[in-house]
Amino acid sequence: MIKKIKAVIFDLDGTIANTLPLCIRAFRESIEPLIGQSISDQEIISTFGPSEEGTIMALAPAHYQQGVSNYLSNYEVLHEICPQPFEGIREMLADLKKHQVETALVTGKGALSTAISLKRFDLLSFFKLIETGSPKGPRKVEGIQAVLNHMPDFKKTEVIYVGDAPSDITACKDVGIPIVAAAWAETAEADKLRALAPDFMFYDVKDFHGWLLEKVK
Repeated sequence: MIKKIKAVIFDLDGTIANTLPLCIRAFRESIEPLIGQSISDQEIISTFGPSEEGTIMALAPAHYQQGVSNYLSNYEVLHEICPQPFEGIREMLADLKKHQVETALVTGKGALSTAISLKRFDLLSFFKLIETGSPKGPRKVEGIQAVLNHMPDFKKTEVIYVGDAPSDITACKDVGIPIVAAAWAETAEADKLRALAPDFMFYDVKDFHGWLLEKVK
């Protein structure tokens, strides 16, 4: 039972902003010229879990270094596809800061692409703690735990994670903190999220913002 929230840990892709279509297009434009064949959205999505470097290794292992370089270049150039975070995210983060709620970011993205997006969205100042992904495989559990280790005075019931993926729910259950399933992105799979019984689930940033304000005061 959550009585008061003292810290909020956010995912990035599909939670802070609708960046998944951007990621997929950047992968396609980076990899297809190197391997000389087309790749489907599903082929790209099936590699998610590791950071972008892991996707390049899975889809274009013979062109790894060039693939990573291409991806980061394309990701930055194509970011106009996703120029802003979801409506209401910046205001919500500002309110959390005003109420002295700690905010952190734990994402499966690589450090360089995370920095590109946070700079583009002008959100870097909101996150003192940032944990990014690994090319070797998913590390949400380790990332969340690393953040918690920097908050030793907070009980686990005072910290929530906000993420849009089924794997976010399982990671939070492994760590032992409440999970808020974010189903406001067009890419969210609400049925899969509900099936995993998250602690809370919201379909709209505004509704989540209102709920948060009640829990942080």
